[in-house]
Amino acid sequence: MATKDRRHPLRHSNEDSAAVEHLPDTPQTRSPTYRLAFNDTDFMCRDDLRPVRLQLELLKPQLGMDEEGIESTIVLFGGARIPEPANKSKARTKTLADLSVYYEEARRFARLMTEQSMADGGRENVIVTGGGPGVMEAGNRGAHEAGGQSIGLNIVLPHEQAPNKYVTPELCFNFHYFAIRKMHFLMRARAICVFPGGFGTLDEMFEALTLIQTGRMEQVPFLLFGRSFWESIINWKALAEAGTISEEDLKLFRFVETAEEAIEAIATWQGKGQKRGVIPGR
Repeated sequence: MATKDRRHPLRHSNEDSAAVEHLPDTPQTRSPTYRLAFNDTDFMCRDDLRPVRLQLELLKPQLGMDEEGIESTIVLFGGARIPEPANKSKARTKTLADLSVYYEEARRFARLMTEQSMADGGRENVIVTGGGPGVMEAGNRGAHEAGGQSIGLNIVLPHEQAPNKYVTPELCFNFHYFAIRKMHFLMRARAICVFPGGFGTLDEMFEALTLIQTGRMEQVPFLLFGRSFWESIINWKALAEAGTISEEDLKLFRFVETAEEAIEAIATWQGKGQKRGVIPGR
């Protein structure tokens, strides 16, 4: 990540970081207490330092995106296990193989949106994904094929934690805290596109919907790719009929099937930028 050149009369922390590597080897200099606090991994990973780590994890991607000129984003959520069509024969289930069509739609959607973004300078409506495989890879891939940049917000996991090769390197971030990662997904979002996925996708989708439903976030185009998939796993009407959500809440999102349909929906979305003052049904 690039750093700004700020001139000041005080000695820079990098100079001291380099200097301590050449200290005499003594019991005192070998003591963990002698390490510079910001260079001491054991110290920084203490439970007591969790508030500091949360702050740093919020700040580092913020500075990185600011330095790359990112103004707003288009969020793509979706399953890591959905293969590209060329590899669908290797899918673990027939359903995953069938869902490979949404890898291609995510790729096409990201390419078309990135082309629009680049025509306006490339700072608005930048594609952001979780940076991993599956639908995430498709989103970064489409942006890359359009010649534009895209963001990857990775999370350290036992599996699937490596970033896909299409994320713009200067916009590839890694997180320890899911909560801070979610904040960065939504802080600049101008639209949210959710493709078929599993627990992670459902978690991200419902958290974002809850923020919009409760007026904690502005309304943005909220698109669910694949009506048959979403209606087969979630009985949306039953939620409204039970009264646990209102009929008005069902208007917070829309089903789409293709990249072109999604782009049209984003362009014509009603209520964009508004916040709810009252939650219907309460």
